[in-house]
Amino acid sequence: MNTVLKEKKLSWQDYLSFPSDERWEIIDGHSFAMAPAPSVSHQRLIRDLTCTLSEFLGKSGKCELFVSPCDVKLSESDIVQPDLFVVCDKNKIKSTHIEGAPDLVVEVISPNSISFDRFKKMLLYAKFGVKEYWIVTPDPALVEVFALDG
Repeated sequence: MNTVLKEKKLSWQDYLSFPSDERWEIIDGHSFAMAPAPSVSHQRLIRDLTCTLSEFLGKSGKCELFVSPCDVKLSESDIVQPDLFVVCDKNKIKSTHIEGAPDLVVEVISPNSISFDRFKKMLLYAKFGVKEYWIVTPDPALVEVFALDG
């Protein structure tokens, strides 16, 4: 997760030039290689959360659920691919990506992403106004819910 692709401060245009068969995120202009395919338990958890959130959101019709890989462009130098996220402002949904902060972001912790998701991404999401951030730990089963205050 700490692999840096380039030294210069990267932008959305740089991100678009990355190889399409690789997964990267850019935070504050620095690139981070995403882990290879997640474990089966990680994917099961994503599936179950997707089903539960889809059922819940289906009743309101106001918000839309997305599952990784889907680009979220928080700024020109901050692009992420959360495991799951919800967008309630339809104007943020573009044909190729999400433009702006989702209302809810869910990250399922992998062994190699614990500190990255817990610190770097939490601060990033707060900075851009993500209203709610869930960190889900598969084993032991734990969901931590963080709400943006103010």
